[in-house]
Amino acid sequence: MTLTPLVYWAQRHEEIYLRVELIDAQNIQVHVHENVLHFRAQGHGAKGENEYEFSLEFLLPVKPQVSHKSTQRQVNVTVRKQQRGWWERLTTKERKPIFLAPDFDRWLEESDAEMEIREKEERKNRLKASRNQENREYKICLKTGFLFIYNLVQFLGFSWIFVNMTVRLFIFGKDSLYDTFYTISDVMFFCQILAAVEVLNAAFGVVRTGVIPTLIQVVGRNFILFIIFGSLEEMHNKPVVFFVFYLWSAIEIFRYPFYMLGCFDTEWKILTWLRYTIWIPLYPLGVLAEAVAVIQSIPIFDETKLFSIPLPKAIGTSISFSHVLHIYLVLMFLGLFINFRHLYKQRKRRFRTKKRKAN
Repeated sequence: MTLTPLVYWAQRHEEIYLRVELIDAQNIQVHVHENVLHFRAQGHGAKGENEYEFSLEFLLPVKPQVSHKSTQRQVNVTVRKQQRGWWERLTTKERKPIFLAPDFDRWLEESDAEMEIREKEERKNRLKASRNQENREYKICLKTGFLFIYNLVQFLGFSWIFVNMTVRLFIFGKDSLYDTFYTISDVMFFCQILAAVEVLNAAFGVVRTGVIPTLIQVVGRNFILFIIFGSLEEMHNKPVVFFVFYLWSAIEIFRYPFYMLGCFDTEWKILTWLRYTIWIPLYPLGVLAEAVAVIQSIPIFDETKLFSIPLPKAIGTSISFSHVLHIYLVLMFLGLFINFRHLYKQRKRRFRTKKRKAN
């Protein structure tokens, strides 16, 4: 004679829960075939230690995958419905089997089940929002740390250049103008190569600033540093190198600490005023010094034929790089106009905002 255990059931909109009263169940076999669940196991049930089994033909289709978990006192079986919905009963027969009863520990009415789903969704949404907030905070911290370290490194580099050149000027006087490139160029090369990060920051939205003005400044400086000074040994001992390097560093020793404090929403009024004012005389002087360097290099490029473009003999000898430099001089003052206007708008917007806050 087949022995059946006591089975308790409850449902949700997507799942059926069965609790089989079988102590220390072993050799558990649970599967669904043609919408019928078959259960067999060895354990201690209502008729003592025996083999128990039962079958249930569900009211509506269920998925063939079934999961179960055995504890010391019972076997919990979970069956997923094929379609989400609320069943009026568990089996196809209106009269339920005698071994089947509601599981009042897990029993919910349809309205209560809907409320349970809404609560789960709300918990899930709160957890998702919390994780998104944590991710945002982590990204902000990462961005802040990156920008602070970058600006700190640049500040230290340009400060070293400025202080070193100032001290050498006081000690050696005019003689320091002629060996600036040999003593300062390595650090200047490092700082200006690193400045390319500013273009990427503007392009990818890491900082809110215009890409074009940033690109003009970085490319312009690197052109002077690498092409005019770096490629021509004759330019290394020119006094113009001192003035270009000194004016560049004089601007940056105020700009980078301003950005460092901005990473933590901190402001020093004097530093803010210097950052948005000191460039007014220094930036045009820096461009003028760069123009002088370009003009001084033109005869050297003509003489050495460096970077000249060779042409076929039928056309001519070559196109001198000095022609490019003449065009660059025009573009340099055009860039001065673009950047000067950009910096002036920044200054005007900055102090206008501060006045509004004060009012």
